Amino acid sequence: ASEIVQRIEKGEWTASEVLEAFIARSVFAHEKTNCLTEVMFDWGRQQAKELDEEFKATGKIRGPLHGVPVSIKDQFDIVGVDSCIGFSQWANKPATTNADVRILSISSYSVFQLVKQLLAAGALIYVKTNVPQTMLAFECSNPVWGRTTNPWNDKYTCGGSSGGEGALLAMDGSALGIGSDIGGSLRIPAAYCGIYSFKPGSGRISYAGARGPTPGFEGIRTAAGPMGRSVQDLKLLARVSFGVQGANHDIAPLPYRQLKLASKLRFGYYTSDDYIKASPACKRAVLETVEALRREGHECVEIKLPNANIPFNIFGGLVSADGYKKMLSHLGPDPKENALFLITLGPKLNWAIRSAAAWLIERIWGDKLFADTIRVSRVKPVHEYAELVAQRNEYAKSFYQLMWDELKLDGIIAPVQAVPQLPHGGCDNFAVMAASTVIYNTLDLPAGCLPVTRVDPLKDQLTDEWTTGPGLGSPIIEAGLYRGKNPIYDPVAARGMPVNIQIVGKKWEEEKVLAMMTVIDQALGERDFGPGAWDKYMEKKQK
Repeated sequence: ASEIVQRIEKGEWTASEVLEAFIARSVFAHEKTNCLTEVMFDWGRQQAKELDEEFKATGKIRGPLHGVPVSIKDQFDIVGVDSCIGFSQWANKPATTNADVRILSISSYSVFQLVKQLLAAGALIYVKTNVPQTMLAFECSNPVWGRTTNPWNDKYTCGGSSGGEGALLAMDGSALGIGSDIGGSLRIPAAYCGIYSFKPGSGRISYAGARGPTPGFEGIRTAAGPMGRSVQDLKLLARVSFGVQGANHDIAPLPYRQLKLASKLRFGYYTSDDYIKASPACKRAVLETVEALRREGHECVEIKLPNANIPFNIFGGLVSADGYKKMLSHLGPDPKENALFLITLGPKLNWAIRSAAAWLIERIWGDKLFADTIRVSRVKPVHEYAELVAQRNEYAKSFYQLMWDELKLDGIIAPVQAVPQLPHGGCDNFAVMAASTVIYNTLDLPAGCLPVTRVDPLKDQLTDEWTTGPGLGSPIIEAGLYRGKNPIYDPVAARGMPVNIQIVGKKWEEEKVLAMMTVIDQALGERDFGPGAWDKYMEKKQK
């Protein structure tokens, strides 16, 4: 994205030329993956024409995103365009009001706060991208737009809920994207598709004007954030969006801050959260990152998360407090996607059946972790909801004290999920894999995601050491992932698929996390990710 701006400023390209290239590529990406929803090519062309005329008249670019084609997740409102997020009841009902009274109007289009910021900086908005039904699962499929596939292997999902963005960006169909994250929705698709993403903590980027199935829910705060093909591009969007107030007036007046990192950083890392042990491929990605950082003189210490099942169960308890009644009320005549089956099952069970199932799972199969997750997934009165919020705050306090005060870490390096990707249908029974990202939503911490390596069957097979070593978690979930006749984790079938890590920092230290991502990216050196990577990989694969 930054290179596009530089080329336009030098007069080598025009905004219109750039947009036409990305329009053609987005069509190609959509043909391969079914990643797009609303298409706004004509509006994008009008924006580009105005930018070119402005540049011709003044010789100056409008802003730091001048001429950069930017895609946005389907949930973000633009007046005159649908934001149906996969609900047929919401289709063919274009947005008629804006979340922010200070709107920017271009032709018949008016926009919500974050898009306003992008347009003012010179960005070209031209497509929206697909999401899972309800945006709670991470199989990117819904009855309106259908299923989006993984750009590297169509037998796998692209992740979610910002899955369409992940697929589009991985195939160079967009230069920069906007997604959102309540339980991993920026990081999971970035990991599945081998791109870069950044989830800020709440209060840095305006979320005003984003549609969702549970408005008013604040037990876990959703964050909007950038997705792209380099850390530099994530920083570019952060500079434009941090600290800009929206209609809700809930953004800290804290613009992007330039900072200089210490020459030697102290990272904590882990390869298991003790809920689900990371596969050999995901473990290798973390350890290769640690090795690269140590070569550069940074300190890396192995850490153990304090009861990672607690924040996941707090999350599950909060989001299920109304039995998912509000979220599912929007389905109307639509069939419920299979990916929501296990997620929404708990509240449907009466007390006796749920208690009996949890007892059997704990006592007979010896899986207290999964049993406790089932126990919290139920309808709750207000006083229990308040108790969960109090537990959330207490856990955040103890986590802060351990990681930042006692261990004095600058950042944390971790797997994004236990396996690199799930095949289509995998989310039906393994939605609990989101536990590894959910912890940092419960804690409301900034977290970035970047690609490290690719699955290699020669390096990433299960070994006796892995099977008997420390870090094993839920016996039931790990049996389905790693054992049995058709285990989910298959490094032969997943050969060449991307493997990402997540990088976590302290609350209100988004700029430091982005800076640490740069340090890690540079330490890892040249890898086959970023602009042009998909074409190079497919050409190599065909040979």
